[in-house]
Amino acid sequence: MGKRKKSSRKPAPSRQKVPLDTTFTCLFCHHDKSVTVRMDRKEGVAQLFCKVCDQRYQSKVNHLTEPVDIYSEWIDAADAAQREEEHVPRRPTASSSRPAPIAAEDSDDD
Repeated sequence: MGKRKKSSRKPAPSRQKVPLDTTFTCLFCHHDKSVTVRMDRKEGVAQLFCKVCDQRYQSKVNHLTEPVDIYSEWIDAADAAQREEEHVPRRPTASSSRPAPIAAEDSDDD
């Protein structure tokens, strides 16, 4: 024997989706809400730029990409560039890279 069916249940209240940010803080000039992300899904390109210091970044996008993803990629790219810059060996100065000149010996045995 089965249970009796209850009368139709009321649907659960739908959750409000909290919209993700589309303006962010700039890494270079530290102004709040100065970085905006424009996404062109047809072209598959997103452009990030700062209104204050004119810093720019461009990345590929797909149908799942959100502006916050582009911002986090920009942060990662900036960190990688900074680490790469620190590991590049500097050119030695001219005075330390050249060996000392050797004086030519003149012999007057003739």
